[in-house]
Amino acid sequence: MTSNNTPSQSGSAAAPGQRFAQFQPDPAAKAAVHAADRAHVFHSWSAQGLIDPLPIAGAEGSYFWDYDGNRFLDFSSQLVNTNIGHQHPKVVAAIQEQAGRLCTLAPGFAVDVRAEAARLIAERTPGDLDKIFFTNAGAEAVEHAVRMARVHTGRPKVMSAYRSYHGATAAAINLTGDPRRWASDTGTAGVVRFWGPFLYRSHFHATTEAEECERALAHLEETILFEGPQSIAAIILETIVGTAGVLMPPAGYLAGVRAICDRYGIVFILDEVMAGFGRTGTWFAADLFDVTPDLLTFAKGVNSGYVPLGGVAISGAIAATFDQRPYPGGLTYSGHPLACASAVATINTMAEEGIVENAARIGADVLGPGLRELAERHPSIGEVRGAGVFWALDLVRDRETREPLVPYNATGADNQPMAEFAAACKKQGLWPFVNMNRTHVVPACTVTEAEAKDGLAALDEALNAADAHTTAGAAGAAGRVL
Repeated sequence: MTSNNTPSQSGSAAAPGQRFAQFQPDPAAKAAVHAADRAHVFHSWSAQGLIDPLPIAGAEGSYFWDYDGNRFLDFSSQLVNTNIGHQHPKVVAAIQEQAGRLCTLAPGFAVDVRAEAARLIAERTPGDLDKIFFTNAGAEAVEHAVRMARVHTGRPKVMSAYRSYHGATAAAINLTGDPRRWASDTGTAGVVRFWGPFLYRSHFHATTEAEECERALAHLEETILFEGPQSIAAIILETIVGTAGVLMPPAGYLAGVRAICDRYGIVFILDEVMAGFGRTGTWFAADLFDVTPDLLTFAKGVNSGYVPLGGVAISGAIAATFDQRPYPGGLTYSGHPLACASAVATINTMAEEGIVENAARIGADVLGPGLRELAERHPSIGEVRGAGVFWALDLVRDRETREPLVPYNATGADNQPMAEFAAACKKQGLWPFVNMNRTHVVPACTVTEAEAKDGLAALDEALNAADAHTTAGAAGAAGRVL
């Protein structure tokens, strides 16, 4: 695969690949966009003077392209959110139709598309999570889920795992386990952290999934007992940990957390912002584990990010808390009509076109087997994890010691091996999702078998850059020098 590859059979339902086929390079537009960006846009999570954002001209299906005509297979789904692919014509049409009919209305009114979006989501959530509070994004969904739990229980503390990401707003960033929290963590947010299960890098000296599950649950319950169960409002977990490495919980773990929460009157929150709406080959990742939380947060895939939207699905017991008592929270754009119209179109289209089933099939038949095959050839792959179109490769220097390819939270020269790998992917026309020592394989839920195989071929080539930094690669290079 090259960055100037020919148009794919993928893309919009009406005319796959047509937009890219008609695109003409435009260096002047590229320069203008780049200049305006550098002059005025302040980018997230970045040292502004050290970045050089790539100007993008268009996108369609599983691809996007720059002004020079270089097209990239999007194996990041942007931020793991374009589940339905770029520019799906049915969703675009729904937004256009809604804009012509009713652009906006305050959240206090009953609006047809808002009610329909809530109904469609509630139909798909597990258990009795039948009331939907809409937000603008996943971080706000987490903020409000935590607020609901605290008001419902009258308790102050919330527990979250070290390997986690829950958003960048005030409460959400303090709940987050990864280093992006550090600059904002005042130590006064009422958050208690614990280690979740991760057998490949077990903190519990476990050797089997069963041991990891049992010991992780014992650790969690002991932490609760030492903190005081009566002080803990909620436990929040990503159903499948996303940004921190697509960590699949061992069998029985989530059910065990559910039982612990029930034992101590703690609200169980599942964060499905990244894993929800088809990403794992099911509507929600919770469906894979037959578990029902008290609150479930969502965003991203609910409408593939076409218009900002998130929300909280609420159980009957927690909703009843606010039957006669006002809920102390709200947003000007809660349930925005354009966002809800795009969610209705997205959910209906996913159902009509079998997109969730496609994600399951691609994961089971193409990505899972293909990634495991890559692991047999590349010494830099320590572990393959995932389901549906939600996978990660844990890259290592040494398979025996499991030393990560780069140190935790590496920057600069320490991160060079991963930087070289990412550059090699882009040279192959593949846009990766790279975080610390991991590359995530997270294409759209609409990805075709041919596209998935193209992506695997590009990864196969790019992984040679990572292999060069392994002990096996270094030994091979030394042997060649000798």
